[in-house]
Order: sequence, then structure tokens, then C-alpha cells
Amino acid sequence: MSESKYRQKILILYLGNASLNSEVVGWSLYDGTTDDEADIIDNEELPYKSVLAAMRDGWRVIGIPTINSPLIGREHKTDYLQFEFVLEKMELIDE
Repeated sequence: MSESKYRQKILILYLGNASLNSEVVGWSLYDGTTDDEADIIDNEELPYKSVLAAMRDGWRVIGIPTINSPLIGREHKTDYLQFEFVLEKMELIDE
């Protein structure tokens, strides 16, 4: 007998700046809807161009970046991938 239940997907998008409409520069997807052993879906194609585009497709933002003031002397330095947004999507699956 088939049973339906929800499983979670986690999408981590790294943006060029803190704006939800900013361009995605890196990403990871963790898919709990499949029994595959791989944690990260290896796909060359960018899933969304922005966090806002993902939200419009049903993803919920559950983590936003902490914007810290730069240390004295580092005002003009940029840290790698500092604008991380964590999103989730619950999908109904049949077992």
C-alpha cells in the first residue's frame, strides 16, 4: 500500500550581495525526496537566478545572511560567498 508523506529539500543560494533579487553566484541542493545516497545534486544548470525567483516557485527562506561590519583595515576587502540564503521546500511523495 502506498503512503503519502512530505519530505524536505534544502537549497542554499550564495548571492553577489544581500538583495533577494541579486544574482546567484553559487548553490547547493540537498534532496530528501529521493533515496539516493548523494547529498548534493550535481547539476551544472543554475536552479534559479535569484532568491526571489526561488520564492516565487514555492521555496521558503529559512536562513538569511548576517551582515557584519568590516574590521578596521578590511573595509575594502570582500569575503568569499558571504551572502548565503537557506531555503526549504516540502514535497509530497508516495511510498
